Amino acid sequence: MARLTRVQQQARNRARVLAAAAEEFAERGFHDAKIDRIAARADLTRGAVYSNFPGKRALYFSVLADAAERAAPPGGPGVREPGPAAVLGAFARARLSRVPLTGADDPLGTAAGLTTEVLSDAPVRRLFAQLARVEAVLLALALEALAGDGRRRVRQAQAVLTVLRGAEHTAAAAPGTVDPFTVIRTCEHLAGLDLEDAAPPHLDHVGPAARADGPWAPPEGTDPATGERVDLGADGVVALLGPGRLEAVEDAARAAADTDAVTAVLVTDDPAEHGPLLRAVLADLHRHLAAAFPVRALPRARLVVDADGAVAAAAGAAVAEDTEAAVRVAGGRVLARAAGRGAAHAVAAARAAARP
Repeated sequence: MARLTRVQQQARNRARVLAAAAEEFAERGFHDAKIDRIAARADLTRGAVYSNFPGKRALYFSVLADAAERAAPPGGPGVREPGPAAVLGAFARARLSRVPLTGADDPLGTAAGLTTEVLSDAPVRRLFAQLARVEAVLLALALEALAGDGRRRVRQAQAVLTVLRGAEHTAAAAPGTVDPFTVIRTCEHLAGLDLEDAAPPHLDHVGPAARADGPWAPPEGTDPATGERVDLGADGVVALLGPGRLEAVEDAARAAADTDAVTAVLVTDDPAEHGPLLRAVLADLHRHLAAAFPVRALPRARLVVDADGAVAAAAGAAVAEDTEAAVRVAGGRVLARAAGRGAAHAVAAARAAARP
């Protein structure tokens, strides 16, 4: 048998740690899981576990991300006549399909139902709050594309997700008390609710992007929602967003031309924890959107993680909590750039500057 290379050995050890951790977390939950037991399950040393994951929370998020990416699409009859009410019902059914509603024990949980203990770290909690906003934005964009009536539906999407998160947390705290049919019907009825949604007021005060002319040769990324490779050199908009500004993906998606590729890149100084959390949340959301919405309505905006800072370096962007910077790319060159709050909107709107 051929001897494994160092890279192959590391990949095998990482897979063994993930499998052992999944068993440990499923049996004991996050609080009672122990790194020593995970190492013993994997037949590795404690040091081998820490060489792959910096801590228990990063390992937990990685287990959730791995489970979300491997999960099969939710089953069901699908939506025969897609409309806002029907797809919201299908979306709710897909989301509730992963939640134990009848008293079954599920210590591993889901990314959307993370406990206060898991989110005790303030930076992780802020990122999770931003991811909740991103979920609402992506669900709203899908609803808007389906309805085609010009209404902004972010607040409507937030209401739907609030109902579903409430059901998830209630099912975890008091198993057997959540009636899924009531939750699904509630989400269907929310489709008819007009919350007089309006665009964020700060966009009226955003200045234009600066013209530029320079090379653009970023590394490839991976879409955590689909596992597909993302070409960051494609013509369009690349927004560099810190953990506190992920919601700005909406500004880029709305202002960009229909032919633009729109990619939001999470720049963070803690990719080991933030990256898997992003992967877990977005992979789950993508599966549930795909189970409910026709392909034509699925959001085209993609989010990737800048794990080593290479994309931020290529764009000249800082790696900080509130980073927001963006570049418009065409023909392998940067033709417009902006930094600061509103940068994603300014660059996406800079279509004239995009003409080579």
